[in-house]
Amino acid sequence: MVIYLFFALLMIILNYVIQKLNQIYFAPLICANFGHIGLIYDFYCSTSPFNMPELVGSIIAVGITYFTKFFLDKFIVFKTTSDKIKDTSIEFLKYFGFAILTTLENIGIQFLITNFLDTPLEISVVIALTIGYITKFFLDRKYVFIDNFP
Repeated sequence: MVIYLFFALLMIILNYVIQKLNQIYFAPLICANFGHIGLIYDFYCSTSPFNMPELVGSIIAVGITYFTKFFLDKFIVFKTTSDKIKDTSIEFLKYFGFAILTTLENIGIQFLITNFLDTPLEISVVIALTIGYITKFFLDRKYVFIDNFP
């Protein structure tokens, strides 16, 4: 679990970097050039009633980090030796299914903490992702990589 949580810490840092890049560079660039398009404004540039650039950045960051973490977990943490496409596909589908649940948990916690408690992004990201990764470890150990981690 220590290695799993170490990789989780690395993914928290990567998640934060992606969200900050979105906040500082991508959102202003996209909104300045394409914000006049209604769909892009409503679902990416709008900050009222909620901060949509933050929400979209969070979704993108969590997606990238879960994909990266799958391979770290598969080959390093749970030491899966099978590299067959069928085995990996089944593991990935289970992993992704639980990733969806814990992603909703992460995004929901971050959204609530940021918008209703007026917490800075840095704190809400760490709290939400820590809770999500702990939940994910137990789900992965019990249901995803079951043949490799008793």
